[in-house]
Amino acid sequence: MRIEIDVERRLGTFELRTDCSSDAAVTALVGRSGCGKSTVLNLVAGLLRPDRGRIAIGERVLFDSTSGIDLAPEKRRVGYVFQDGLLLPHLSVRRNLVYGRWFTAAAERWADFDKIVALLDLAPLLEPRPHRLSGGEKQRVAIGRALLASPQILLM
Repeated sequence: MRIEIDVERRLGTFELRTDCSSDAAVTALVGRSGCGKSTVLNLVAGLLRPDRGRIAIGERVLFDSTSGIDLAPEKRRVGYVFQDGLLLPHLSVRRNLVYGRWFTAAAERWADFDKIVALLDLAPLLEPRPHRLSGGEKQRVAIGRALLASPQILLM
């Protein structure tokens, strides 16, 4: 699925300008620390708003400053696995995983709970709360939660 990102965003003295697109199944942003990689992901996810520009996934426009389009993060169908997982500490692993499904209408869901749990070897971890997990286990749960939202793209 094609992704197009043509945006500008100023954060203090830092000014991000990017114009890129990709049709690849996997696309990597590479650069030195502080060059704006996380900012680009946050703009695509809708956690930050560009000052101007356009973001589209396939035919779906997520943001367009000219047209006044700015879809809310939960409407973007973007899965985001944060560097530190950001699991909900008061929920069990099972409930953290199911939380991801809440954001997608049943008719648009493609991810199957049991298949994702098996793929990520999460079955023995479903009942504990996140504080009892190792760092790698937390990351697997975060990936599972993002996948269970049935996203069009996955940001990691």
